[in-house]
Parts: sequence; structure tokens; C-alpha cells
Amino acid sequence: MPASPVNADRISSKQARRIALAAQGFAPTARRGIRHDRRHLGAVFDRIGLIQIDSVNVLVRSHYLPLFSRLGPWRRDLLHDLAYGRRSQRRLFEYWGHEASLLPVETQPLLRWRMARAERHQGVWGGVSDFARERPEEVEAVFAEVAARGPIGVSDLELEERRTGPWWGWHGGKLALEWLFWAGRVTTAGRRGFERLYDLPERVLPPTVLDQPTPAEDEAQRGLIRIAAAALGIATERDLRDYFRLDAADGKVRVAELVEAGALMPVAVEGWQQPAYLHPEAAIPSRVTARALLSPFDSLVWERQRTERLFGFR
Repeated sequence: MPASPVNADRISSKQARRIALAAQGFAPTARRGIRHDRRHLGAVFDRIGLIQIDSVNVLVRSHYLPLFSRLGPWRRDLLHDLAYGRRSQRRLFEYWGHEASLLPVETQPLLRWRMARAERHQGVWGGVSDFARERPEEVEAVFAEVAARGPIGVSDLELEERRTGPWWGWHGGKLALEWLFWAGRVTTAGRRGFERLYDLPERVLPPTVLDQPTPAEDEAQRGLIRIAAAALGIATERDLRDYFRLDAADGKVRVAELVEAGALMPVAVEGWQQPAYLHPEAAIPSRVTARALLSPFDSLVWERQRTERLFGFR
């Protein structure tokens, strides 16, 4: 549908809804009835920034639905190739984005600050962090095993019998791998069923990504907020920071910095209690006629307060 740029400091609730739908890929001029290839899947990721991975499997695994919702029928092997194919051709990688997520490989440098925090035992689930802090020698033993034998899954670990106590066994190996994954020392090379197979980043991610310089933490967080703003179209500060699970303190400062830089436009939205921010390239379609089946983990609706503001339901 035709869309016009937004040029107002006050927006109606209906306009906000159409902006959000367009930003999330639900107002294309044409999308169905064609044979989709890697480019079409890649374009969805470029638009929405990430897809949350979840084991929920009612119709299909939850992370397959967002692509169907926006493209219609597509071949699952295309997603496999993008995420787990040959190193030189990988477009996606797994990491903690919103939750566990598939993200464009170009986003990896913007998340290295989170990996660095994890190495300092910050921002990591308590049980995972406690294990890594209390059993560093076991963590390093698991890392050495991945380096020697990867890609491997938890079930492939050769745990020695002498490793006993409340942590060890499969559960301990799982915790070690989870911490190494969080810290960016290992990454997902593939999947066996739904089991994650781990390997070293230098054997999985394209060299062009690994060779990118690591941005400063504040710069990286602004980059993530920019991605979120483009994907959401119009959003509150909480919406923006929640997209990549930034801390409240970090999110507040970064949003203010982007407003000052002109990368976000403050606006008021009818019926919203909180201030809103508009992406400079957001557009308002004259109407949106999309019909789609959504996963509850779809980025259009995963933040329930935002969903209620936009659509009147949770």
C-alpha cells in the first residue's frame, strides 16, 4: 500500500498501529505467490533485526512462524543454510538478542559488549554464572573439548568420572557450555534436532565479521537501539531497550543520546501514557490489509504492554 513519511509531533493511535505494522513487514506491495529464496529471508531479518528461537512446537517450531507470517510458504532448508550452512555464506548466527535469537552476522560486533560482561559474570543467569565462577577448571575442560572435537553437543561431552558433586554430569556440561556461549567463546555451528552443536567462533562465523573492530559499549548499544527503532517504527523507551534486552539504565541514556543526535524523533501518541519515539524513516501506509498467523514470540507482539497499546489486547 502507498506510504507517506511521517511529519508530525502528534500521532493518532491508528497511525501508530499502521507505522508499527509497516516497520515489521506487514505492509509490503507484494510478497506472496512467488518462489522465495535466501534473499527474501535475508530481507526479513534485515527489516526486523532478529527472530526469537523457542522450542515451543505446536504447529512448527515457533521461530519458523515469523517468516511464514511475512512471506507466506517458504522452504525451511533456506533458513538452515543461512544459519548453519557453509561458513563463507552464513548470514545468521545464534546469540542472546531478545532472548535466544537468530540474528544477522553483521550484528555480532554490536553484541560483544554483552559477551564481555558475561565473562565478568554480569547479565548471565544465576546458575550459569555461579557454575562458571565456582568451577572454572571444568569450564576450561569443556572449552578444550569443543576446541578439539567441535562441533559437539552436550550429549557428546566426554565427562570424566572423577568430576563428581552437585554440579557435574550432563547438567554441569550444559552449564559450562551455556556460559561459554554467553561469553562468546563458543557459538552455534548447527543443530541436531533442537540440540545446539557448539564450535569455536573462528570456525563458524565469516572472517569478514570476526575481523570487524569491536565498538565501544555505548556505541554498540546505540547501534542496537537504532536497529530496534527501525524494526518498531514507533516505540517507547521501554519498547526500544526491550528489543535487545538492554538494561533500563543503559537504554534510557542511549535513547536520549539518539534523540540529541536526531536519530530518534520524540512524538506523542494518542492514548499512550509514555513518550514515544519515531524512526526518521518510518512511514504511514494509507491502510494495512495483511492477515497473518503470529507466534506469541513474534517481534510484533512479544512485548505485551506494547501489544496492548497498539492493538488493545495482550
